[in-house]
Amino acid sequence: MRVYLPSTLTLLAGVHAAREIGPAPLAAHAVTPALREWYAGGDEEELEYAAMSAAARASLRLLAADPSVPRRRVVLAAEVPDGQVAWPRGDAALGNGDRARVELAAPVPWKLIASGHVDDPGAVPDIAAAAEALAAADAGDEDARFTVDGAEGHELLWYATQELGDLLD
Repeated sequence: MRVYLPSTLTLLAGVHAAREIGPAPLAAHAVTPALREWYAGGDEEELEYAAMSAAARASLRLLAADPSVPRRRVVLAAEVPDGQVAWPRGDAALGNGDRARVELAAPVPWKLIASGHVDDPGAVPDIAAAAEALAAADAGDEDARFTVDGAEGHELLWYATQELGDLLD
């Protein structure tokens, strides 16, 4: 199953050095039954994009929690065995951002990472502003929500796994 793991450049450096993402359990995002039901008109590519976007929002939360890390969202896409992926079943109450949330039962070895997705350096001012505004947006501030939504207007750039180390220099 394809999963999207939120990260930061600082966390990516640790993953790159350790050659795995862990320890388990790991929060990730994927095309879940709840996401399929919510986005019923979407094809597989649109559903994957929605799951990756949820991981990008989670990456923004990681940035907001640690002001010392570079202000670029990072999402790692990985192919993991289906048996290692779990999500809420049945009528579990899910918020908008949680429809794609899954939990991985095992660390993800580097060889299972398919690609990395990272903000362009030109997005840094908007991403920094969004990370700064996130708490206010969560509290209902409409101006802050507008700032946070502005971060989502930046597409993440695609990187092959062998290129990810270059981002750390």
